[in-house]
This record gives sequence, structure tokens and C-alpha cells, in this order.
Amino acid sequence: MPAPERRKPRLIALANQKGGVGKTTTAINLATALAAQRKVLLIDLDPQGNASTGFGVPRSERGMGSYALLAGDKGLADLVRPTKVPELSLVAADAELAGAEVELVALPDRDRRLREALRSAADFLADYDFVFFDCPPSLGLLTLNALVAADGVLVPLQCEFFALEGVSQITRTLDRVKRALNPALTLEGIVLTMYDRRNNLSELVAADVRGFFKEKVFDTVIPRNVRVSEAPSHGLPVLLYDFRSIGAQAYIRLAAELLKREREREKAATA
Repeated sequence: MPAPERRKPRLIALANQKGGVGKTTTAINLATALAAQRKVLLIDLDPQGNASTGFGVPRSERGMGSYALLAGDKGLADLVRPTKVPELSLVAADAELAGAEVELVALPDRDRRLREALRSAADFLADYDFVFFDCPPSLGLLTLNALVAADGVLVPLQCEFFALEGVSQITRTLDRVKRALNPALTLEGIVLTMYDRRNNLSELVAADVRGFFKEKVFDTVIPRNVRVSEAPSHGLPVLLYDFRSIGAQAYIRLAAELLKREREREKAATA
């Protein structure tokens, strides 16, 4: 009798080469919202370590983390830590990650380090439904490792003038990675962030992005919200800091929409 097929989580990279677009905020709060129904792992690949800080893990207490995973110093199971969210775990950004872009260049399979580390931990990962990679705001080796390992890419996009220019750059990068390194990579979707209904520019950018990317753009938009901005300073996702805020409720809707898309994708794959 053949062994049952091992369950695989959905691997999603949150990437945008522009900084300040709400990428880490989306990683923290989307993962938190999903953890109400699914088991989630967040791997902090950004040397700034903001996702780790956002879960209340100070730099002095991080120990070994995502750099150790990429370097092969430790396996994934040894690096995962719990968070204040019961079904959400974290691999923190350790101090050595700041030098990873330079040090990875000298290692074999430098753009496949994360993929191989996750493959080696397949049994451990079978307990998870989603794994998120919070990427740095650049298209260097850390982001490339995430794109090579990922099934899909989620692009947070700030509703501002240069948004389309930025997203066209990341989509060109996705196409190149797909052709050369990861044929299975897909654009999971685009999330409009920092949306201000009082601002005509937000409306115009949203219309332009939807006109160009069609159904790839999530219906849910993430509004500008003071509570979302305040939450990281308390080491909490906004869903724990102020569940009733409009920002928290937006991320709950985004998680529901992502789960709906996942069900539709799985249904199409088995049809």
C-alpha cells in the first residue's frame, strides 16, 4: 500500500522592491488573521527585522534565525519560535542577516538556499497550511531566495503616484525568476495598501492598477489607519492591539479573500 502523500503548505513571498508600501505590516497582520483558521509560519528575511519586532521579539533576544537557516547552520525546526498568536510561528531575522547579501554570494546554490532548507524540513512543514516570507525592500539575493522557494508572490502596493512603476518592475523580476529558476511561481495577487478614500489620487491609482492587473488585484483594500501604525510599537499585530479598528477588520477580510482564492485554485487544479 503506497504511503499517503505528504501535505505541503502554500509558500507565499511578500515582495516589493519599494520600501514603505506596507509589506511587513501586511505580512504580520495577514498571517495573524489567517492563524484564526489555519496554522501559519512567518519567516523574516528582511535584515531590518521589522516583522520580528512587530511580534514583540527584541533584537537582543532573537538568537539564531533566518540567516542560520540560509547558511545551513541550523534546521528549520530548531529556529521556529511561538508568537502571541496561538497558531502562528516565527523564524526571526537574526543580526547576521545584515551581511547575508554579501556572504551568500560565496555559497553554492546561493539562490536556492531557502528552497533546499525548506525541502529538508518537509516533514516538519507538513503541519503548516501557509508559510510567508517577509522580503527586504530590494531585489537582491534574499528576495531571490524567497522567490525561488515560493509558490506565489503577494505584492503590497501603496496607493501613490509611482505605484505602477514599482509593480511593473517586480512583475518583470517574477517573469525572469519563473523562466530561469522557478517555473511554478505565480503572482498570488496585488494588495492595495494605505488607501485614503478622501484622496482622489488613491482612487485613480486603484483604478489604474485594477485596469492593468484585472482579477489579480484583491477586492479588499487596506486603509490608512492610525491603529495599524501604532501596533508594532507595542509588539503586537493590529488584530491583537485593536481588533475593532478599520485596519484590523480590513486584514480579516483580506485573509478571507485569500482563503477563497486558495479554495478556487485547489478546485481548478483537481478538476
